[in-house]
Amino acid sequence: MNIQFPLGMDKVAFLDWVQGREERYELDRGRVIMMTGGSRAHRQITANLFKALDARIDPQTWAVLPEFGVELQSESIRFPDIIVDRAGEAPKDLTGTAPVLIAEVLSPSSEQVDLGDKSTEYLQLPSLAIYLVFRSGPDQSVGLDTRTCGLPFPAGRAGGRGCGRPDRSARH
Repeated sequence: MNIQFPLGMDKVAFLDWVQGREERYELDRGRVIMMTGGSRAHRQITANLFKALDARIDPQTWAVLPEFGVELQSESIRFPDIIVDRAGEAPKDLTGTAPVLIAEVLSPSSEQVDLGDKSTEYLQLPSLAIYLVFRSGPDQSVGLDTRTCGLPFPAGRAGGRGCGRPDRSARH
């Protein structure tokens, strides 16, 4: 089966095009990319992380959003596994306005992109405080508190060891 995607799409056209489609897509520097589904382990890690974050953040201030869009400077729109964004934003928004946390669960097929282009794009977001990356295996998780200590969590609750330093103590 050949699948043809629109070429040279901008962010507005992509968000309009992608609505209502069953498959998952991202916009990578103006190109539409079809995303694969995750494994059972991928889904379980994502679900566990969602529950842990949702139980610890103030819902009046923050919203935990799975597979929600993030607009990036590179003419890309990515859909990380989980973002934490400001609560109370417009219900019809299709992308986060100022995500403070982005979490990705790596798949063998996406690891190179997730640790390369995507991480570079995410780390350019001025609002981003924490970028988490998980692999579905023992002793494979690494958290990175990128800019600010303690956001959106009180000290010691996020497992971070300080600004900008990898936290290899949080094993999942």
